[in-house]
Amino acid sequence: MHGSMTANNGDGFDQVARDAVYRAMFTRRDVRSHFLPDPLDDDVLARLLLAAHHAPSVGFMQPWNFIVIRDAERRRHVRDLFLAAREQELPAMEADRQALYRKLKLEGICESALNICITCDRQRSHNSPLGRWHNPEMDLYSTVCAVQNFWLAARAEGVGVGWVSIIEAQALKSLLSIPEHVTPIAYLCVGRVSEFAARPDLETHGWGQRLPLPELIMSETFSGQGEALLKTSVSRLNAASVGLAPKP
Repeated sequence: MHGSMTANNGDGFDQVARDAVYRAMFTRRDVRSHFLPDPLDDDVLARLLLAAHHAPSVGFMQPWNFIVIRDAERRRHVRDLFLAAREQELPAMEADRQALYRKLKLEGICESALNICITCDRQRSHNSPLGRWHNPEMDLYSTVCAVQNFWLAARAEGVGVGWVSIIEAQALKSLLSIPEHVTPIAYLCVGRVSEFAARPDLETHGWGQRLPLPELIMSETFSGQGEALLKTSVSRLNAASVGLAPKP
Protein backbone atom coordinates (compact mmCIF):
# COMPACT_ATOMS: atom_id res chain seq x y z
CA MET A 1 0.00 0.00 0.00
CA HIS A 2 1.39 3.38 -0.97
CA GLY A 3 1.08 6.56 1.02
CA SER A 4 -0.46 7.27 4.40
CA MET A 5 -3.86 5.84 5.33
CA THR A 6 -4.26 8.29 8.23
CA ALA A 7 -7.23 10.67 7.95
CA ASN A 8 -5.68 13.71 9.63
CA ASN A 9 -7.82 16.56 8.36
CA GLY A 10 -11.10 17.38 6.69
CA ASP A 11 -9.67 18.12 3.27
CA GLY A 12 -10.79 16.34 0.12
CA PHE A 13 -8.44 14.47 -2.19
CA ASP A 14 -6.34 16.22 -4.80
CA GLN A 15 -7.65 16.23 -8.38
CA VAL A 16 -5.75 13.12 -9.48
CA ALA A 17 -6.89 11.03 -6.52
CA ARG A 18 -10.45 12.34 -6.75
CA ASP A 19 -10.70 11.49 -10.44
CA ALA A 20 -9.35 8.01 -9.73
CA VAL A 21 -12.12 7.35 -7.21
CA TYR A 22 -14.83 8.45 -9.63
CA ARG A 23 -13.21 6.57 -12.49
CA ALA A 24 -13.38 3.34 -10.49
CA MET A 25 -17.09 3.95 -9.89
CA PHE A 26 -17.95 4.83 -13.48
CA THR A 27 -15.90 2.08 -15.14
CA ARG A 28 -16.74 -0.73 -12.72
CA ARG A 29 -18.45 -3.55 -14.55
CA ASP A 30 -20.28 -6.75 -13.64
CA VAL A 31 -17.89 -9.05 -15.52
CA ARG A 32 -19.20 -12.29 -16.99
CA SER A 33 -16.93 -12.60 -20.03
CA HIS A 34 -13.34 -11.59 -20.80
CA PHE A 35 -11.79 -13.46 -17.86
CA LEU A 36 -8.19 -14.51 -18.49
CA PRO A 37 -6.69 -17.82 -17.30
CA ASP A 38 -3.98 -15.93 -15.38
CA PRO A 39 -3.81 -16.58 -11.63
CA LEU A 40 -4.55 -13.70 -9.29
CA ASP A 41 -1.61 -12.74 -7.11
CA ASP A 42 -2.26 -13.20 -3.40
CA ASP A 43 -0.85 -9.75 -2.64
CA VAL A 44 -3.50 -8.21 -4.89
CA LEU A 45 -6.26 -10.34 -3.38
CA ALA A 46 -5.09 -9.35 0.10
CA ARG A 47 -5.50 -5.66 -0.78
CA LEU A 48 -9.01 -6.25 -2.11
CA LEU A 49 -10.02 -8.09 1.05
CA LEU A 50 -8.50 -5.36 3.21
CA ALA A 51 -10.54 -2.78 1.30
CA ALA A 52 -13.69 -4.85 1.83
CA HIS A 53 -12.90 -5.19 5.53
CA HIS A 54 -12.78 -1.39 5.83
CA ALA A 55 -16.36 -0.99 4.64
CA PRO A 56 -18.78 0.92 6.87
CA SER A 57 -20.86 -1.25 9.18
CA VAL A 58 -23.67 -0.24 11.51
CA GLY A 59 -22.59 -0.52 15.13
CA PHE A 60 -19.10 -1.42 13.85
CA MET A 61 -20.36 -5.03 13.79
CA GLN A 62 -18.26 -6.11 10.77
CA PRO A 63 -20.55 -9.08 10.05
CA TRP A 64 -18.71 -10.31 6.96
CA ASN A 65 -16.59 -13.34 6.18
CA PHE A 66 -14.84 -14.14 2.91
CA ILE A 67 -14.79 -17.70 1.56
CA VAL A 68 -12.08 -18.02 -1.11
CA ILE A 69 -12.94 -20.79 -3.57
CA ARG A 70 -10.17 -21.99 -5.89
CA ASP A 71 -10.96 -25.70 -6.33
CA ALA A 72 -12.12 -26.40 -9.90
CA GLU A 73 -14.46 -29.24 -8.96
CA ARG A 74 -16.18 -27.20 -6.25
CA ARG A 75 -16.67 -24.37 -8.71
CA ARG A 76 -18.19 -26.78 -11.22
CA HIS A 77 -20.69 -27.77 -8.54
CA VAL A 78 -21.48 -24.10 -7.94
CA ARG A 79 -22.02 -23.63 -11.67
CA ASP A 80 -24.42 -26.58 -11.64
CA LEU A 81 -26.39 -24.72 -8.96
CA PHE A 82 -26.43 -21.65 -11.20
CA LEU A 83 -27.68 -23.63 -14.20
CA ALA A 84 -30.48 -25.17 -12.15
CA ALA A 85 -31.48 -21.80 -10.70
CA ARG A 86 -31.47 -20.20 -14.14
CA GLU A 87 -33.96 -22.77 -15.43
CA GLN A 88 -36.16 -22.13 -12.40
CA GLU A 89 -36.03 -18.36 -12.98
CA LEU A 90 -36.75 -18.53 -16.71
CA PRO A 91 -40.56 -19.01 -16.47
CA ALA A 92 -40.80 -15.81 -14.42
CA MET A 93 -39.59 -13.83 -17.44
CA GLU A 94 -42.00 -12.30 -19.92
CA ALA A 95 -42.28 -14.40 -23.05
CA ASP A 96 -40.48 -11.90 -25.27
CA ARG A 97 -37.55 -11.79 -22.85
CA GLN A 98 -36.99 -15.50 -22.38
CA ALA A 99 -35.02 -15.89 -25.61
CA LEU A 100 -32.74 -12.97 -24.71
CA TYR A 101 -32.35 -14.30 -21.17
CA ARG A 102 -31.06 -17.62 -22.52
CA LYS A 103 -28.47 -15.85 -24.65
CA LEU A 104 -27.07 -13.71 -21.85
CA LYS A 105 -23.72 -14.68 -20.33
CA LEU A 106 -24.52 -14.39 -16.62
CA GLU A 107 -21.52 -15.95 -14.88
CA GLY A 108 -17.81 -16.69 -15.13
CA ILE A 109 -17.63 -19.21 -12.30
CA CYS A 110 -15.18 -21.61 -13.93
CA GLU A 111 -13.40 -19.13 -16.24
CA SER A 112 -12.29 -16.69 -13.53
CA ALA A 113 -9.14 -17.13 -11.45
CA LEU A 114 -11.12 -17.76 -8.28
CA ASN A 115 -14.48 -17.23 -6.63
CA ILE A 116 -15.29 -15.49 -3.35
CA CYS A 117 -18.46 -15.87 -1.34
CA ILE A 118 -19.04 -12.93 1.00
CA THR A 119 -21.29 -13.87 3.89
CA CYS A 120 -23.10 -12.15 6.75
CA ASP A 121 -22.93 -13.63 10.25
CA ARG A 122 -26.35 -12.76 11.69
CA GLN A 123 -25.15 -13.50 15.24
CA ARG A 124 -22.03 -11.35 15.23
CA SER A 125 -22.33 -8.61 17.84
CA HIS A 126 -25.90 -9.79 18.43
CA ASN A 127 -25.70 -8.66 22.06
CA SER A 128 -25.33 -5.05 20.93
CA PRO A 129 -28.50 -3.51 19.46
CA LEU A 130 -26.71 -0.34 18.32
CA GLY A 131 -28.28 0.66 15.00
CA ARG A 132 -30.27 -2.56 14.72
CA TRP A 133 -33.01 -2.23 17.29
CA HIS A 134 -35.52 -0.85 14.80
CA ASN A 135 -33.95 -2.34 11.67
CA PRO A 136 -32.46 -5.77 12.32
CA GLU A 137 -31.38 -6.13 8.68
CA MET A 138 -28.64 -3.52 8.97
CA ASP A 139 -26.05 -6.30 9.18
CA LEU A 140 -27.09 -7.45 5.70
CA TYR A 141 -26.84 -3.92 4.34
CA SER A 142 -23.44 -3.48 5.99
CA THR A 143 -22.16 -6.61 4.27
CA VAL A 144 -23.25 -5.22 0.90
CA CYS A 145 -21.02 -2.22 1.62
CA ALA A 146 -18.11 -4.66 1.91
CA VAL A 147 -19.05 -6.09 -1.49
CA GLN A 148 -18.96 -2.60 -3.01
CA ASN A 149 -15.59 -1.79 -1.44
CA PHE A 150 -14.16 -5.05 -2.80
CA TRP A 151 -15.55 -4.33 -6.25
CA LEU A 152 -14.23 -0.77 -6.53
CA ALA A 153 -10.80 -1.75 -5.23
CA ALA A 154 -10.75 -4.58 -7.77
CA ARG A 155 -11.47 -2.15 -10.60
CA ALA A 156 -8.59 0.05 -9.44
CA GLU A 157 -6.32 -3.02 -9.54
CA GLY A 158 -7.51 -4.04 -13.01
CA VAL A 159 -9.32 -7.07 -11.62
CA GLY A 160 -12.73 -8.07 -12.91
CA VAL A 161 -15.60 -9.00 -10.60
CA GLY A 162 -18.91 -10.62 -11.50
CA TRP A 163 -21.75 -11.08 -9.00
CA VAL A 164 -23.64 -14.33 -9.53
CA SER A 165 -27.04 -13.88 -7.89
CA ILE A 166 -28.86 -16.69 -9.71
CA ILE A 167 -28.12 -19.38 -7.11
CA GLU A 168 -30.46 -20.90 -4.55
CA ALA A 169 -29.07 -19.78 -1.20
CA GLN A 170 -29.76 -22.95 0.80
CA ALA A 171 -28.09 -25.14 -1.82
CA LEU A 172 -25.04 -22.86 -1.81
CA LYS A 173 -24.88 -22.97 1.98
CA SER A 174 -24.89 -26.75 1.88
CA LEU A 175 -22.14 -26.91 -0.74
CA LEU A 176 -19.90 -24.45 1.11
CA SER A 177 -20.73 -25.75 4.63
CA ILE A 178 -22.06 -22.35 5.69
CA PRO A 179 -23.67 -22.44 9.17
CA GLU A 180 -27.40 -21.86 9.46
CA HIS A 181 -27.02 -18.46 11.16
CA VAL A 182 -24.77 -17.18 8.35
CA THR A 183 -26.30 -15.76 5.15
CA PRO A 184 -24.48 -15.81 1.82
CA ILE A 185 -24.73 -12.29 0.40
CA ALA A 186 -22.60 -12.26 -2.75
CA TYR A 187 -21.02 -15.00 -4.85
CA LEU A 188 -18.28 -13.28 -6.86
CA CYS A 189 -16.22 -14.40 -9.84
CA VAL A 190 -12.82 -12.69 -9.57
CA GLY A 191 -9.86 -12.51 -11.94
CA ARG A 192 -7.82 -10.67 -14.52
CA VAL A 193 -9.71 -9.71 -17.67
CA SER A 194 -8.84 -8.84 -21.25
CA GLU A 195 -10.98 -5.70 -21.11
CA PHE A 196 -13.60 -3.78 -19.19
CA ALA A 197 -16.60 -3.10 -21.40
CA ALA A 198 -17.47 0.51 -22.20
CA ARG A 199 -21.06 -0.11 -21.11
CA PRO A 200 -22.77 -2.63 -18.79
CA ASP A 201 -23.45 -5.92 -20.59
CA LEU A 202 -27.19 -5.80 -19.94
CA GLU A 203 -27.37 -2.34 -21.46
CA THR A 204 -25.37 -3.45 -24.49
CA HIS A 205 -27.69 -6.41 -25.05
CA GLY A 206 -30.84 -4.32 -24.74
CA TRP A 207 -32.02 -5.67 -21.39
CA GLY A 208 -32.30 -2.21 -19.86
CA GLN A 209 -30.98 1.35 -19.78
CA ARG A 210 -29.61 3.51 -17.00
CA LEU A 211 -32.44 5.62 -15.57
CA PRO A 212 -32.17 9.43 -15.82
CA LEU A 213 -30.85 10.62 -12.45
CA PRO A 214 -32.89 13.87 -12.34
CA GLU A 215 -36.08 11.78 -12.33
CA LEU A 216 -34.87 10.00 -9.18
CA ILE A 217 -34.22 13.12 -7.08
CA MET A 218 -37.02 14.26 -4.77
CA SER A 219 -37.29 17.33 -2.55
CA GLU A 220 -38.10 17.00 1.17
CA THR A 221 -40.60 14.13 0.68
CA PHE A 222 -40.79 11.16 -1.68
CA SER A 223 -43.28 12.96 -3.90
CA GLY A 224 -41.71 16.38 -3.42
CA GLN A 225 -40.91 18.43 -6.52
CA GLY A 226 -38.16 21.00 -6.59
CA GLU A 227 -34.36 21.06 -6.55
CA ALA A 228 -34.44 22.46 -10.08
CA LEU A 229 -30.91 23.88 -9.86
CA LEU A 230 -29.53 20.59 -8.58
CA LYS A 231 -31.30 18.66 -11.32
CA THR A 232 -29.91 21.04 -13.92
CA SER A 233 -26.41 20.46 -12.58
CA VAL A 234 -26.95 16.71 -12.65
CA SER A 235 -28.23 16.87 -16.22
CA ARG A 236 -24.98 18.48 -17.34
CA LEU A 237 -22.87 15.66 -15.94
CA ASN A 238 -21.93 12.26 -17.24
CA ALA A 239 -18.87 10.10 -16.77
CA ALA A 240 -17.25 11.18 -20.02
CA SER A 241 -18.07 14.90 -19.87
CA VAL A 242 -16.27 15.44 -16.57
CA GLY A 243 -13.26 13.40 -17.62
CA LEU A 244 -13.82 10.62 -15.12
CA ALA A 245 -14.08 7.85 -17.68
CA PRO A 246 -12.83 7.48 -21.24
CA LYS A 247 -15.39 8.20 -23.93
CA PRO A 248 -16.51 5.00 -25.68
